[in-house]
Amino acid sequence: MADKLDFLRVVKPFDLLPEEVLAEVAAGLQEVHHPREGVIYFQDETKLRGLDILVEGEYETFFYDSQQNRRVVEYSRRGDCYGGVSLLLNRKKSLRTVVAKKNTRVYFLHRREFLALCQGYEGFFHFFTARYGQRMLNEEYAHFVRPLTSAGQSYLASDQLFSRRIETLELRPMVLCAAYTPIHEVARRMAEARTSCYFITDADVNGQIIGYVTDITLRDKVVAGLADARLPVETILDAPVVSISSRAFVYEAILLMFRTKTRYLLVETDGEYVGFLSRNKLLTDDQDQSPFIFIQSVKQAQAVPELKRRWEQVPEMVYQLLNRGVKPEIVNQVITTVSDTIALKLIEGAIAELGPPPARFVYMVLGSEGRKEQTLLTDQDNAIIYEDKANEQRELVRAYFLKFAEMVSDQLNAIGFSYCEGGFMAKNPKWTHSLSHWKRNYVEWMTEANPEAGMQFAASFDCRYIYGDAEIMDELHTFLDAELQKPRERFFHYMAVNALQYEPPLTFFRNIRTFAVGSQQVFNLKRTMSPIVDLVRMYALKHRIFATNTGERLEALRAAGVFTEREAQELLQSYYYLMGVRLKKQAAQIISDNVSPDNYLDPKRLTKVEQVTLKEIFKVISDFQLKIKVGFTKSLG
Repeated sequence: MADKLDFLRVVKPFDLLPEEVLAEVAAGLQEVHHPREGVIYFQDETKLRGLDILVEGEYETFFYDSQQNRRVVEYSRRGDCYGGVSLLLNRKKSLRTVVAKKNTRVYFLHRREFLALCQGYEGFFHFFTARYGQRMLNEEYAHFVRPLTSAGQSYLASDQLFSRRIETLELRPMVLCAAYTPIHEVARRMAEARTSCYFITDADVNGQIIGYVTDITLRDKVVAGLADARLPVETILDAPVVSISSRAFVYEAILLMFRTKTRYLLVETDGEYVGFLSRNKLLTDDQDQSPFIFIQSVKQAQAVPELKRRWEQVPEMVYQLLNRGVKPEIVNQVITTVSDTIALKLIEGAIAELGPPPARFVYMVLGSEGRKEQTLLTDQDNAIIYEDKANEQRELVRAYFLKFAEMVSDQLNAIGFSYCEGGFMAKNPKWTHSLSHWKRNYVEWMTEANPEAGMQFAASFDCRYIYGDAEIMDELHTFLDAELQKPRERFFHYMAVNALQYEPPLTFFRNIRTFAVGSQQVFNLKRTMSPIVDLVRMYALKHRIFATNTGERLEALRAAGVFTEREAQELLQSYYYLMGVRLKKQAAQIISDNVSPDNYLDPKRLTKVEQVTLKEIFKVISDFQLKIKVGFTKSLG
C-alpha cells in the first residue's frame, strides 16, 4: 500500500489529488502482470474496464491503417497512463492498439473510480482532455481518430481523387514534333497515333516544348478558320503549356486544369516531363457525381440564372464532402474553383458585350477569395490593374474598366456574391487603377503606417490573379519585393497592431468566452481564425513571400526556417480545424435551417471532444500572438 501511494504522488495527474483521496485510490489499485509480449487492446474494438498506470516495462501503442501498417507508434513507460482518453472520449473503446512488452507491470484503476475522480477534480479531468486536444493538432493522429461517416454521399463517390497521387496513374506518353512541321502532317500523325494532343517543340532534337495542338485546335483554327494546312504548325499552336509535379494529388491536377482552362497537363518528375494527363480521361474515370463534374457543369452554364442555381447547390456539396472526411483545405479549393469559374464566365461575357479592352489588365480577387479560403458567407472583394497609357487615352481606358467592373460586380451580386460593405470592389473607383497608381497606393499605405492603412494593405496583399495579363501582377510583385526590403519598422508595427486586435475567446479558467446573439451564447469563428491569417501574413510580408493561401504561406515560411515543423503543423491544423467547423455549420444553416449563414457558434452545441480541441487551438493562437508582440511591437503589454 505504501509503495503504491509513494508511486502515485509523482504520477501525473494523480499528483493533483488531495492526500486522503490519493490514499483511497492507492488502496483500490489492482496489480496486473504481462509476462509475455502480446496485444492487450485492439483499436476501436476492446472495451476498456479502466485506466492502466505503468509501473515497469512498456506499452507500444499505434493505429493500424487499411494495409495493417502500424502508424503513429508511441511508447508508454513508468509513470504513464493509458486509457483515460478512450474512457472519456471514445465510448470506452480503446483508441489505439496496445502491445504490452514482456514483463510489463501496471496498476489498474477501475473506470468507475476513474470517472468519479474526473467528475470531482477538474484539474485531473483536464489533464486527459488537454492531452487529447494537443494530439489532435498532429495531422496524422487526427486522421486516424477522425470518426467514420456513412457511405453513399453522392458528391464524393470517388475518395481516391483526394488521396491518390499522380505518380500512381498511368500517364499518356508525349508525342512531339518540331514547330516547322506542316499542319497537315501533324494531323496525319495524330490520326496515326490515335491521340487528341500533339506537343510542339522549338527544335528537332532536345527542343523545348512551346505549345500544343489538339483536335479542337484543328477544328477551330484550320477547318472553321479556313487556314492553309501547308503552313507550319507553329502558326496555330495553343500556349502556354501547363505542368504539374508527379507528387501532386489527382484533385490538384483537376483543379489546376479548371483554373488554367486547359484540357492537358504535362507531368514532371525531377525537372523532366514524363507524360501528360487529359482532363476528359480523369473525369471519365471519376464518378458522375464528383465535385469536378459539378465544376464542369458550372463551366458549361450559359446565363446568370443558371450560374445562380449552380452556386445555390454548393452548400449541399460542401456538407457532403466534409461528412466524408475530406479535408477543409480541399473543400476550400473546390469552393474557390467554383467561384473563380463563375467570375471567369461573367468576365468573358462582359468583354463580349463591351468589346476588347483598350489596355492590358488584370482582374484580381482579394481577401478570403484571394487566399483561396472562401466560405459560404462570402461577399465580393476584387480589383483591377491596367497598364499605363498616354495622357490622351487615360480617361477612355478608365471609363471602360469601370463600366466593365460594374457589369461583372452587378452580376456577381445577382448570383449570390453580395456587394462588399467595405467597398473593396473594382466597381468602386478606388479599386480600379493603372499599375503606376497601384504602386503609389502600396507605398502610401506602407509610409502612412496607421491601422486603417494597414488594413487596406492587408486586404490588397491577399490578391490573386484570375484573368488578364499575368505579367502585370508579376511586375507589381517585383516592385513590392524591392519596397519591403527598405526600413519599414513603423509599418510592421501597425500591421502587428491589426493582427493583435482579436484575442482567442478563452477565459482565465480555460472556458470559452461568449456573447449573446438572440437567445444563444456564441463566439465568432471568423474573428477567432483571423489572428492566424494575420500572423502568417505578417511573416510572409517580412520575408517577401507572395503566395496568398495561408497554408501555402505557412509551408514557404517553414521551408525558409522561419517556423519549425511543429509550429507550422500546429497553426495549419488549428486553422483548418476551425475552417471545417465553420464550413459545416454554414452549410447546415443553409440546407437544414433555410437561413442565411453566419460565423457564430454556440459552444454548447459541440461535443466534449470538440470543445477540448477548440480550447487547445485557442492556446496555440495565444502563444503565436505573443510571438508577434515580441517580434514586431517590442512590447509584452
